[in-house]
Amino acid sequence: MTEAKKYPMPAGNPESQPFWDAAKDGKFMIKRCTTCGEAHFFPRAICPFCFSDKTEWEQSSGEGEIYTYSHMRKSATGPYVIAYVTLKEGPSVQTNIVDCEPDKLKIGQKVKLVWKPTDGAPLPFFTPA
Repeated sequence: MTEAKKYPMPAGNPESQPFWDAAKDGKFMIKRCTTCGEAHFFPRAICPFCFSDKTEWEQSSGEGEIYTYSHMRKSATGPYVIAYVTLKEGPSVQTNIVDCEPDKLKIGQKVKLVWKPTDGAPLPFFTPA
């Protein structure tokens, strides 16, 4: 029997704590600037586009597509796929693609959010839709 992969507990800070609190409820949150209208990830108080501090939390659909990826075949923890996923809402997220056959992945492929448990808040990853 194969042992389930153990993921490290995320280290939050006061600025990102609402993200991790929502993750515990299965909600993937992003920030949107009310000044310029741009959505961004990783959620932070200052908009990376216009530098406004007028940002609000919103729930992402968790849907996106692979912008680019790399299959890391050799690592201390075993093979994995690292990727940038462009969310339906606009921002790109650096993440891992999990629960798939890496050789069948394609740029532009639709993916969806999956949560992986830790000893704290779950971690967001993506898998083929």
